[in-house]
Amino acid sequence: MDIQKLVAIDVHTHAEVSQRLPDDPDEQAKHEAATEYFKAETHRPTLPEIAAYYRERKIACVIFPVDAESTTGQTRVPNEEVAEAAIANPDVFIPFASIDPAKGKLGAREARRLIEHFGVRGFKFHPSIQAFYPNDRSAYVLYEVIAEYGLPAIFHTGHSGIGTGMRGGGGIHLKYSNPMYLDDVAVDFPAMPIIMAHPSFPWQDEALSVCLHKPQVYIDLSGWSPKYFPPQLIHYANTLLKHKVLFGSDYPLITPDRWLADFEQIAIKPEVRPLILKENAVKLLGL
Repeated sequence: MDIQKLVAIDVHTHAEVSQRLPDDPDEQAKHEAATEYFKAETHRPTLPEIAAYYRERKIACVIFPVDAESTTGQTRVPNEEVAEAAIANPDVFIPFASIDPAKGKLGAREARRLIEHFGVRGFKFHPSIQAFYPNDRSAYVLYEVIAEYGLPAIFHTGHSGIGTGMRGGGGIHLKYSNPMYLDDVAVDFPAMPIIMAHPSFPWQDEALSVCLHKPQVYIDLSGWSPKYFPPQLIHYANTLLKHKVLFGSDYPLITPDRWLADFEQIAIKPEVRPLILKENAVKLLGL
C-alpha cells in the first residue's frame, strides 16, 4: 500500500456479498429498508467491485462483514473470504473480521486463527444487531485475544439505519449501542484501540466524553452525510479530538463520493482535514 499516493483512508466499509455462498433471502427486507433510509443504490457490490471502486479513487479502506448469526440466523460473509480479498488487493484493502460475541471461546479461537493465519488487522462489532452490551463479560474472552495483539475494534454506536422504518425496527434494539458502555471496555482493555463508529445520535455528548477521556478511543464519521453532523462533533473534531477522528463512509450505503463532497462544505479547519481523511488512520492502523 503506497500511503503517499492515497488521498484518503475509509475506515468503515461493508462486505455484504459473498461469491462463495448464496444470498440469504431473509436479508433482503432489511437491505431494502436500509437502502430506502440512506437513499442508496440498490446494487450490492462484490469484493472485487469494491476494490476496483476504491482503487479508481485512490482511497484505501477497512473492509469487514458483520457476524450476527446467533440473533438473525443469517449466514455471514466469511471472514476468510474478506481476508483473502485483502491479500489479493493489498493496495486498497485493510481486512477486519467480525465474530458474533455469542460464540464465546469458539469465537476467540477463530479470532486468533484469523490474526495469525489470515493477517486480519482488526475486528468489527455491531451491538444492536448482535444484541449484546459491549461491556458484557461474556464478550471479554474475545476482546482478550484482540487486545493481546494490540488490534483495534470498531463498535457501532448510536442510531441504526438498519431496521429503521421496519415493523418493530426489524427486531433491533438501539439500547445496546449507547457509547457509554464502551467506557467500561476502554478501562478493562487499555491495549485495545476502540473506534466508535458513526456520529452517536442520540448520545453524541457521551461519545465525545469517552473519546476525550480514554486515550485509545477514536470516533469514525461514517453512516451520516457530514452536512448533518451536530455542531459539538464539528467543534471537537477541530480542536481537542483532531487526532482522534477518522473518515469513514459506510459504503455501500453511503459512498465516499457523496461523503467527501459534503465534507468539503462543512467548517473543518484546513489543517485538520488531512488528519481526518488519512493521517489519523495511518497512525492508528500502523500503516
